Amino acid sequence: MTSSPTAPDTAPVAGPAGPAPLAGYTVAVTAARRREELGALLDRRGARVVYAPAIRIVPLADDAELVAATEAVLAAPVDLVVATTGVGFRGWLEAAEAWDLPLVEHLRSARVLARGPKARGAIRGGGLVDAWSPPSESSAEVLEHLLSGAEGPLAGRRVAVQLHGDPLPDLVAGLRAAGAEVLTVPVYRWVPPEDVAPLRRLVGSVVTGAVDAVTFTSAPAAASLLDTADAMGLRDEVVAALRGPVLAVAVGGTTAGPLTAAGVPTVQPERSRLGALARVVVARLPERDPVLRVGGADLQVRGHAAVLDGRLVELPPGSMAVLRALAARPGAVVAKADLVRGLPGGGDGHAVEMAVTRLRAALGPGLVETVVKRGYRLAV
Repeated sequence: MTSSPTAPDTAPVAGPAGPAPLAGYTVAVTAARRREELGALLDRRGARVVYAPAIRIVPLADDAELVAATEAVLAAPVDLVVATTGVGFRGWLEAAEAWDLPLVEHLRSARVLARGPKARGAIRGGGLVDAWSPPSESSAEVLEHLLSGAEGPLAGRRVAVQLHGDPLPDLVAGLRAAGAEVLTVPVYRWVPPEDVAPLRRLVGSVVTGAVDAVTFTSAPAAASLLDTADAMGLRDEVVAALRGPVLAVAVGGTTAGPLTAAGVPTVQPERSRLGALARVVVARLPERDPVLRVGGADLQVRGHAAVLDGRLVELPPGSMAVLRALAARPGAVVAKADLVRGLPGGGDGHAVEMAVTRLRAALGPGLVETVVKRGYRLAV
């Protein structure tokens, strides 16, 4: 919690090596499923976590669309099946069983491909045999495998593709272009959240830099954030922030798709897992903020706090804004007028002087120098 203007807090260190790796940073979670799990992983590493679900999952267990898709699959033998998610494939089999439709028996003669280990587990759990899965756990590699002829020619063959909320247009179009009859099975779909207020607040926080990183675990969530920003008239500002000060972290290449299309770079873990996602945030977020040698001490300026010689120091917003501006130009004199423009909520020269006074009280003497009639600088 940010300290009061009159009494900056010095947070305890996490151990002999200093504060937790994400202490001082704010990380947003846009996930709908398993958001508490991802949030706990980030919280344990010291992050301040902001929850802003960007989507909502609507199961189709009682939906006529899923019934129709299942009956289409059952209408004739299926040659290939692509299971994209564990929860989706399992849900499909369970729904068919509830409707007394012989789906499992019908699929026994097909080659069943799993996009990843969770889908593979669902295939086996349903009494079927998984034939192949890609190392990358990506739909693109599934398509590449099928187009390579590894499963035989595709022309004229029936291929059932279990969707996971995203229509997977590239995979479906690629198979149809190769001559396959593609049967899409929408087991659940993504829709906007019932309460869009947290997502709208996140859009504002991204624009103002109040969050340091935003995590994405599905492509629809990434698209929803951009669509919400567009509806607020802030799409360009959000894209600019995600290209610069705010780190975009996607669980995999498919998830990153809408961001990549918008020109937003992302960092991704090698494996599409929540634990790996949290680890890549730990690895990539602090490295964006260099450790400076200032006044004989090591100083790192993080999102809403500073680390001084292994000690986490939380600062009022005004002092944090001044410190961030000085750290962006180590050793250079920053004019008071420039510091005024960077104050959150506005201010004047007196507000800058008060922010510097509190900054010195929190960090100790000798780190922030006054250059008479010019401004302030860090003593690097």
